[in-house]
Amino acid sequence: MASEVAAETAAKPRGGRPCTICNAKRAALKRPKTLEQICKECFYEVFEDEIHRVIVDNHLFKPGERIAIGASGGKDSTVLAYVMSELNRKHDYGLDLFLLSVDEGITGYRDDSLETVKRNEIQYGLPLKVVSYKDLYGWTMDEIVKLIGLKNNCTFCGVFRRQALDRGAALLKVDKLVTGHNADDIAETVLLNILRGDIARLSRCTSITTGEDGPIPRCKPFKYTFEKEIVMYAYFKRLDYFSTECIYSPNAYRGFAREFIKDLERIRPRAILDIIKSGEDFRISTSTKMPEQGICEKCGYISSQKWCKACVLLEGLNRGLPKLGIGRSRGIDHERSKETRETNGTKALQSKQCGTLDF
Repeated sequence: MASEVAAETAAKPRGGRPCTICNAKRAALKRPKTLEQICKECFYEVFEDEIHRVIVDNHLFKPGERIAIGASGGKDSTVLAYVMSELNRKHDYGLDLFLLSVDEGITGYRDDSLETVKRNEIQYGLPLKVVSYKDLYGWTMDEIVKLIGLKNNCTFCGVFRRQALDRGAALLKVDKLVTGHNADDIAETVLLNILRGDIARLSRCTSITTGEDGPIPRCKPFKYTFEKEIVMYAYFKRLDYFSTECIYSPNAYRGFAREFIKDLERIRPRAILDIIKSGEDFRISTSTKMPEQGICEKCGYISSQKWCKACVLLEGLNRGLPKLGIGRSRGIDHERSKETRETNGTKALQSKQCGTLDF
């Protein structure tokens, strides 16, 4: 009897609740996703294993592929770079990994975060490529905000950044691009697309791989990973990341969806995964006319219009009409078609091209 009590005492750590997984060490945290109280070592294991299962079950990669990791220096991309390196080594994926960063030209924010990425390059032994808005578009975000103010600046940055990542990935000659979009981000996007009535984006925003019909597919290994768990992982692993929010994004529309998601999570953590599941289960009626994917006549980037959104925005900036590409005005299309007719089908458009690379 005494030996059984001794064994039971030894199995349970002193000074707190035991880990619900190993039952040997003291619980160090409560998992936001499952509310289990577990030790740090078990947390590392289940966190990495869940991401590995997502990669394997969805066939995200093939041996020998070149993979670019979108790296901003923030918690999501830093943890993604670290975990991808670890899983690639542990499970022998056979991938060539690279870090890819975009310099938007935001003084006091991006210049500091890029220093973090450069340290990550050394810490993880991954080659780094940096592309900048200034080189690709002739503008920095500081210059754009000075011209248009803080109201629609995120529209410019989001459009330019997406294309900049594709152009950087093309320079690296990679097969796929992985980003640190987590479960919270995807749930927010589902809500935003519902609120905006954006059926086209709603139908693809929950896909774990997108852009398969474009130049370079994008994958989201963190699709089912909670933001809070990413923060915990970075904290307990003592990873080097940049935690300051963008100085130009306090009024971003996405912030309202983010606060709503956080409120739901406090009431019921699984609500995040429920919203993602709802997005996955949406079905678009076969009679609904969807935008057809084409090629931008000006820069060659994928677009459902004659000009891609980046070219339209850039045209407005270069002509001193920064609001030209904001909203859904038909005047933009009219202006573009008018100029195209005047050139009699030639490519003698005078404004600066959208980017310095051809797709």
